[in-house]
Amino acid sequence: MTEFEGKVLEMLNKISDKVDKIIIKNEAAPATAPVSAPAASVTIESTPTVKPSAVVTKQKEAEAEIKGEQKYSGEGRRVCPGCGSSEFNAVPDKSVVLHYVASTPIYGKKHVCRKCGKEV
Repeated sequence: MTEFEGKVLEMLNKISDKVDKIIIKNEAAPATAPVSAPAASVTIESTPTVKPSAVVTKQKEAEAEIKGEQKYSGEGRRVCPGCGSSEFNAVPDKSVVLHYVASTPIYGKKHVCRKCGKEV
């Protein structure tokens, strides 16, 4: 990540925090009826609001599921969705040709779990 991207990300996080504070502050404020309202009772329904950051997180998770991306543990290691193992063999993926060197194809790699054989 470049320095510029880091600054932009930092600014976006600050903005997100401020928006969350405003939403929480507005939820805590009591709803009052207008002064010019007639004597009849006025009911104001408040819908529960969701933090924007929570919405973005849900959207990212949904996109990852659609793309078939795997969640990784906090240690940065691959984890098998089948057995939970972190031991994999890297084997050539013949369906993904990266490029050709002197008319010889160079294939991408896929990871196969050593314990259960599931491809990740």
